[in-house]
Amino acid sequence: MSANESPAGQQQTGQTGTYDSAFLKACRREPVPHTPVWFMRQAGRSLPEYRKVREGIAMLDSCTRPELVTEITLQPVRRHGVDAAIYYSDIVVPLKAIGIDLDIKPGVGPVIERPIRSRADLEQLRDLEPGDVSYVTEAIGMLVRELGTTPLIGFAGAPFTLASYLVEGGPSRNHERTKALMYGDPQLWADLLDRLSDITAAFLKVQIEAGASAVQLFDSWVGALSPADYRRSVMPASAKVFEAVAPYGLPRIHFGVGTGELLGLLGEAGADVVGVDWRIPLDEAARRVGPGKALQGNIDPAVLFAPREAVETKAREVLDAAAGLEGHVFNLGHGVLPNTDPDALTRLVEYVHEQTAR
Repeated sequence: MSANESPAGQQQTGQTGTYDSAFLKACRREPVPHTPVWFMRQAGRSLPEYRKVREGIAMLDSCTRPELVTEITLQPVRRHGVDAAIYYSDIVVPLKAIGIDLDIKPGVGPVIERPIRSRADLEQLRDLEPGDVSYVTEAIGMLVRELGTTPLIGFAGAPFTLASYLVEGGPSRNHERTKALMYGDPQLWADLLDRLSDITAAFLKVQIEAGASAVQLFDSWVGALSPADYRRSVMPASAKVFEAVAPYGLPRIHFGVGTGELLGLLGEAGADVVGVDWRIPLDEAARRVGPGKALQGNIDPAVLFAPREAVETKAREVLDAAAGLEGHVFNLGHGVLPNTDPDALTRLVEYVHEQTAR
């Protein structure tokens, strides 16, 4: 794939023909033909076609089968007409690829056999090499050919969220072991996040070099932190990831849950687009983030269980709050819930496109 120079003089990598898509234009804060829409977790449990192709296949196994990954990634694009696809994977895939003994247990989430609690445990974290995830390169190559002008978003888990899983040994409500390590041994914590930032950056680079047109860094649990703790103990690692992929010249999206108090810092870490959950309106989010960033979000995923008129009312509120933004990508304030009616998602895409057509 040939590279060309972006306006900022950076290397521009990604799918051919997607540069002028509504999604990438919005990420670059340029005029768009309509507000672009995609949904976090759009490829997954809410779709009967997904459940059919995943039947009998473990989650992590499904992430290593290029043809299956391609089919699952394409399913919501075909069904909903979204403006971007997101690569089907899981945030722990790079950890599994470097040999961490983990599994995704149904109804629980990622479970780590040997949690990282000491400096000796850090030896589990070796560098990620492209050959460790050759199935990612193969799958993205297939997707780029199938998607045409629809951009593909690559993604990875942010260092803090990965660290939380590794330290806790699995999902946690209070992140007590994580915070105990962060406060009690700040040097070990910094070294852990630094290693994870290298692994995360390497994983994103594989996706970009295979053809992804944008990347999103998910920091699912970072809302558990205060702004001071985030700035001191987390932001340097996230910033390192964003800096590592900056030379590619592609939009970089940053998203976390419960991050209303952190929004300005999420942008400061290096994102071009800041994802906003449903807890604050987008106009207030824009005030907190400051100028020079696009925003993504932010209708409550639970609203999709309400009648169509209620969904459209809430969508209208989001669009009105976004009216003065430099750039807006319409999304949920978190992922699609498993029991969501797929038709509600399709209707929402159609509504946003119709209401914002220029």
